[in-house]
Amino acid sequence: MSKKQDAMYFDNFIQCAGYASQAAQMLKEIFRNFDPAQMPTWMDQIHQIEHTADKHRHAMTDQLAHAFITPIEREDISALSTRIDTLTDKLEEVCIRVYMHNVQTIRPGALNMLDVVIRASEEVCRLLEAFADYKHSKKLKEYIIRINSLEEECDRLYIANMHELHVGQVDMADVIAWGEIYTYLEKCADACEAIADSVEYVVMKNS
Repeated sequence: MSKKQDAMYFDNFIQCAGYASQAAQMLKEIFRNFDPAQMPTWMDQIHQIEHTADKHRHAMTDQLAHAFITPIEREDISALSTRIDTLTDKLEEVCIRVYMHNVQTIRPGALNMLDVVIRASEEVCRLLEAFADYKHSKKLKEYIIRINSLEEECDRLYIANMHELHVGQVDMADVIAWGEIYTYLEKCADACEAIADSVEYVVMKNS
């Protein structure tokens, strides 16, 4: 297989991770400038990002189906591609949950979790850029460790936010709504860690 064909897979990973990061930034804009009346428009915009990422992933899947030789094993390409797609999906799901539960104001705890998710998604982009030259890159381990640390930070915030949600005067509608929103934000961080785990697995297998 030519170097150009090899590069196509790694470039696709980078592009799709870029869409995930774009979705995370879009969610930050929604949270910081929150207006319930704008939610249908914002949902359409974040869905368009997710849809574009899907198109890129499907294009690579089509190429993979016809490839005779691939730079790494085809099941690893498919697994990593799916995990990147999962991150974008979970970010969109956060937006959907905000709309479904008719949220009127954004809780500070959600902004704190989202900030961690954004940092993790940015590290994912750096990781996948380095992954293109995984046999020589000296930065991969550093990015993986950072992503793991950010996932742990998001876990701590999730636990604290869920505790706060159940303390004092409890509105059950808020508990249900924000319980789901916090859970999906935590799933976004988990998705970042899953991408890092996939990259680490591929590197170890091919070392």
